[in-house]
Amino acid sequence: QLQLVESGGGLVQPGGSLRLSCAASGFTLDSYTIGWFRQAPGKEREGVSCISSNEYDTYYTNSVKGRFTISRDNAKNTVYLQMNSLEPEDTAVYYCAADYIRPAEAMCALSQRYLEYWGQGTLVTVSS
Repeated sequence: QLQLVESGGGLVQPGGSLRLSCAASGFTLDSYTIGWFRQAPGKEREGVSCISSNEYDTYYTNSVKGRFTISRDNAKNTVYLQMNSLEPEDTAVYYCAADYIRPAEAMCALSQRYLEYWGQGTLVTVSS
């Protein structure tokens, strides 16, 4: 059974950093594009950053460019999202999702209903 488990969320002050992890079980990540999405209260889920299976094709939404870095370690079956210079607007539940061999930007542009595999989410709160 394919499972994704996020971790690393928490409360952080503006300007701080967090690293989120997305660990896969029941399948190997090698052939999957992995995306980080977030959903703030009252808003739709949006694609934040995605990375293709070859790790060289990455996408970032404009609001996180230069602050967030996505990476993957296929040997550990894990994808990471390093978040620096966090802002209150980054507060949301962060989810990872998996999609089979899709370009990174295309995956991040997909609506929630088009992606089958999701983790349970991890809450990131940026507040002083």
